[in-house]
Amino acid sequence: MESISLLLNEALSPYQVSLTPSGAKGECRVTLRNASGSIIVERVFNQAQLADKRQLTDVVDGLHRDVLIAEGRLEPCVIAALRNLARDKVMVAAN
Repeated sequence: MESISLLLNEALSPYQVSLTPSGAKGECRVTLRNASGSIIVERVFNQAQLADKRQLTDVVDGLHRDVLIAEGRLEPCVIAALRNLARDKVMVAAN
C-alpha cells in the first residue's frame, strides 16, 4: 500500500495524496488535497484497481480528470467529447 501511495503522490503532484481503508470489502479511499490542505477530490476504489498496473493508470487518469473538473478547468462539452471518443474506441475494438 505504501508503494501505491508513493506512485500516486508522484503521478498527481502537486496534490497531496492520502490512502485510507474504507469498507468491509477492502476498498480504499483516495483523497487529494491542495497546498492549503483543502480536499479537491475524494474517491473510493477497489484494492484490485490500485494493485493492477493498467487499472492504476486508469485510476490516475480519472483522478486527473476529476481535478480538472473540480477546479473548473474542464468544461462539460469536453467531458462529453471524451466520453464519445472512449465509446467509439470500444466500438471499434469490438468489431
